[in-house]
Amino acid sequence: MIVEGLTVTIPTQEITAIIGPNGCGKSTLLKALARILIPAQGKVEVNDINIHSQPTKEIARQLGLLPQNPRSPDAITVSDLIRRGRYPHQSIFRQWSSDDETSVDMALSLTGLTNFSERPIDELSGGQRQRVWIAMLLAQETPIMLLDEPTTHLDIAHQIEVLDLLKELAKRNNRTIVMVLHDLNLAVRYADNLVAMRDGKIKTAGKPNNVVTAQMIHEVFSIEAQILQDPVTGSPLCIPMMKST
Repeated sequence: MIVEGLTVTIPTQEITAIIGPNGCGKSTLLKALARILIPAQGKVEVNDINIHSQPTKEIARQLGLLPQNPRSPDAITVSDLIRRGRYPHQSIFRQWSSDDETSVDMALSLTGLTNFSERPIDELSGGQRQRVWIAMLLAQETPIMLLDEPTTHLDIAHQIEVLDLLKELAKRNNRTIVMVLHDLNLAVRYADNLVAMRDGKIKTAGKPNNVVTAQMIHEVFSIEAQILQDPVTGSPLCIPMMKST
């Protein structure tokens, strides 16, 4: 997907959700932020520094990416996978240390996985596996976390489990989180900021209360909808209208 003419600022220590229909460029934008894709024009900056001007390991100490449907090696345990998050901090002159072990223990604790540390990942539920991948990002100790559809293929209970965890990390651990989400109402409920895309372009961005309108839903998703107030959070709640038969 080609995206063009994009200008977006990601607020720090908050959750930003990228929303839009399939094929609109959400994952492409996330990959550009993660330095997987190189912009033909323009630049991506972290702390006012172009990420393409920095060494790979330096970037990996600043931002971590959880792609769609990550795969783990067969029979690997929870703790072994989380330890891989420490790779950016290793070098010829700096091997595994007590600081690395502390970071892994912290990641296990924050994600509620301490009692699962020696379990093979294959034995875990979908929600637990996703928590392991998030724990690996935490062990990487990056201030910025990028997640591409972290709730894909999870049932509603496990979706809430993962999103509650991310909300807690942003709030209590000062993480900047950018994630692609398909469920608009979950995005509104959990994100501090929304970026709405259509056809490779950003249509609007800002706080959910300002972004989510019936007009935006029509322009971005090509459907009619009513916007009500979420009785739990007070945030906008999108109710799609059924097509007349």
